[in-house]
Amino acid sequence: MFRQSCSRTFVLQCPPWLSVVLLCTASLLSTELKCTQGMQVMSTGLQTIQKAEGENVTLGCRYTTSPLDTGELDIEWSVISPDTTQKDQMLVSYTGGTKYVHSNHPFAKGLSFAARDPSVGDASLSIPLLSLAQSATYQCKVKKSPGVDTRKVTLVVMAKPSVPKCWVEGKELVSEAVSLHCKSAKGSTPLTYTWRREYADRIPAAATQNSVTGELKISNHSKSFAGIYLCEVNNAVGAERCRITLRANKPPNRAAVIVGTIVGSLLLIFILLVFIAILYWKLSNRHRYEKEFSNEIREDAPPPESRPVSRHTSQSTSQHPQVTYCQVGGTEENSFTEGFTQAPSSTPVKYDSKYGYAV
Repeated sequence: MFRQSCSRTFVLQCPPWLSVVLLCTASLLSTELKCTQGMQVMSTGLQTIQKAEGENVTLGCRYTTSPLDTGELDIEWSVISPDTTQKDQMLVSYTGGTKYVHSNHPFAKGLSFAARDPSVGDASLSIPLLSLAQSATYQCKVKKSPGVDTRKVTLVVMAKPSVPKCWVEGKELVSEAVSLHCKSAKGSTPLTYTWRREYADRIPAAATQNSVTGELKISNHSKSFAGIYLCEVNNAVGAERCRITLRANKPPNRAAVIVGTIVGSLLLIFILLVFIAILYWKLSNRHRYEKEFSNEIREDAPPPESRPVSRHTSQSTSQHPQVTYCQVGGTEENSFTEGFTQAPSSTPVKYDSKYGYAV
């Protein structure tokens, strides 16, 4: 009670000039406190940046210094290792008015400061032609003793989805099930598929679609579903689409199908029988021709050679009496054998004056 009354009395009795002095003193103290805060990185924006493969990106790092920061300016960009036990990898740095690129790291290829002179308060990093391997958490560290401040930015490089392929499963017959499919071969996940009808507000409620697999299923097809359909696939960095036409075909007449099947079967059987008959006729003619040809060969064959005469037969034949007529007095007479076979002679017959020719 006593303290409250005293305080109230002091406030009420405080002169106006003293209030002004107190306010000025408080303002000077707050200004001094702000000045002693030192180095500050002022860049704001997304802490996670998603970019498509092949694009360019600039990681912001603007800063301000304090009059109390009298040391040498030192700027460092590095990749934060996801493993806390591993050392962070330095990419580029600025020290003593000189820029350095630490090329021992694959991420450092093509990196540069966005500003020509990073000492003017802009230490932003420029990365051209992004690759999937450059997805990482980057840290900007600005130091000017005694002030120091940092900023981290996570860069996610993604592949745009490729142009999807659209196709129809089913015969597109009325009153039967049919489904449309859409699939992109390339692209960073997650990929989202969306079907819609061209020149129409929306897909009929009877059709169901799956945004993950890209399937549009129609359980009971009808003419109302016929038309041109568009499938769009997208992820965080791009989108592509494909187009397909869905038809509604009338189912074939079952009676005509049955008749056609029967006629076709009979025709096939007839063709098979004709083929068998032709084959049998060909084989019969070939067999008969081969038989006639073998008979002709037997008729035209020469008679077998005579057997050689045995020694006994030749001797008996040579012992038969023979009548031989020889030349007498210059007349020539023919020798012949009556009923006997002439024996072969290897030496000419000599004439004997006493007995004449040998008989």
